[in-house]
Amino acid sequence: MPRIRFHKLAAIVVLIGFAAWMATGEFSSVGSAAVDHQKAGEPAKGQDAGKPKAEAEPKAPLRTVAVVTPPRKTYARAIRVSGLTEADKRAVLATRVAGVIDKLPVKQGDHVKTGDLVLMLAAEEKISMVDNAKQLVVQRKAELDAAERLAKTGNLPKLQLDTARSNLTQAQSQLDTAQAELDRNEVKAPFDGVIDRVPVELGSSVMQGGEVATILKLDPVIARGEISERDLGYLKLGDKANVRLVSGQTVEGTVRYISRDASSATRTFRVEVAIPNADGSVPAGMTAEIQLSALPTDAVLLPRSVVTLGDKGDLGIRAVGKDNKVAFFPIDMVDDTPTGLVLGGIPADARIIVAGQELVKEGDEVKPVEADQATINKLIGEATAGTQ
Repeated sequence: MPRIRFHKLAAIVVLIGFAAWMATGEFSSVGSAAVDHQKAGEPAKGQDAGKPKAEAEPKAPLRTVAVVTPPRKTYARAIRVSGLTEADKRAVLATRVAGVIDKLPVKQGDHVKTGDLVLMLAAEEKISMVDNAKQLVVQRKAELDAAERLAKTGNLPKLQLDTARSNLTQAQSQLDTAQAELDRNEVKAPFDGVIDRVPVELGSSVMQGGEVATILKLDPVIARGEISERDLGYLKLGDKANVRLVSGQTVEGTVRYISRDASSATRTFRVEVAIPNADGSVPAGMTAEIQLSALPTDAVLLPRSVVTLGDKGDLGIRAVGKDNKVAFFPIDMVDDTPTGLVLGGIPADARIIVAGQELVKEGDEVKPVEADQATINKLIGEATAGTQ
C-alpha cells in the first residue's frame, strides 16, 4: 500500500508541474525565438555560440576570350579532288579475219588520221577477185550502153535491154562483195589519234580477233575525278577548272561531263574536265589534282586554328553573341588557301573567337576582348590578297 501511494503522489506532482508550464505560454515561442535570434545575428538556442556565420560562395570570374569581326569578301568556291588523266578515246584494234601481216605502215608514237591504214593481211586472192569484178563491171556497162543505143533506133527488143541492165547490177554487186572481203584484211584508224602500242610484227601470223594496235585520242585529254554529294549542286557544265599534274605542270580545262549516278561504294559522282592538248604534252594515266571553280559566295578568311568541333562532332567556329554568350556555327568550306581557310555560313555580325575557343562551350557567358591590331591586320591582309 505505501508503494501505491508513492506512485500516486509522483503523478500528481508531475501533473501540477505540466499545468504550471502551460500557464506560462513559453511553449509557443521556441521556433520563433530561434528565428529571431538568427535574424539578429545571434546563435540560436541549442547551437554553439562560437560557430562562425556561413558566407555565400563568390561567383566565378568570366573567362576572357579574344574575338575579331573579319572583313567579308566574295570568293569563288573551290572544289579540289584527286584524279587521273585519261585519253578522250581509246581503241584496241583487232583483225576481222586470220592471216599473215603483209603491210604494217605504223609504229608506236605515230599520229594517224581517220581512215589511215594501220595493218593489212596478205590477200592476193581477194585482190585478184576485186580486179576481176572491176573488169566485169566495165564490160557490163559497155554492153548496157550498146543496148540502149540499139533500143533508141528500134533495133533491140525491150527484153534484151532489161537483161543488160540486170547484168550490170549483178556485176556491181559482185564487186562490192569482193571489195568487202578485201577490206576485212585491212585495219584502219577509226579516229584521229596516236598509235600507243603495236604488239605484232610484219610477217607474223594473227588469228581472227587478234589485237594488232592500240590507238589513243589525246586532244583533248580528260582529267577524271569524283566529287561529293555536297559539292554536286555547285557545279555545271562549262565551268572552268585548273588541273595540276604530279609533274608540277598546271593546265586549264572545261567541265564537260557530270555524272548523275553516284557510285554505290563511295556515294561520289564522276566529273570529267576536257583539256586542250594539241601538242600531246599531257599524257594519259597521270595523277592530277583537279580544282573546280564554282559559283562565288560571301565568306571570310580565317586562320585554320579557329576551326573546332561542336557538341555533335561537326566542324565549325565559336563566336560571341550580343549577350556575350558563346554560340557555335557550322562552317561551309569555300576554299583552303595557303594563308588560311575561306569559310561561309557565318553570320555577318558574328564576333569570332580566335583565342580561347577550346576552353568554352556553347551557352557559356564570357568576357570578349578584341584581338590585338596585329591579328586584325593579318586577317585583313589575307582577305585582300585572296580576292586579287
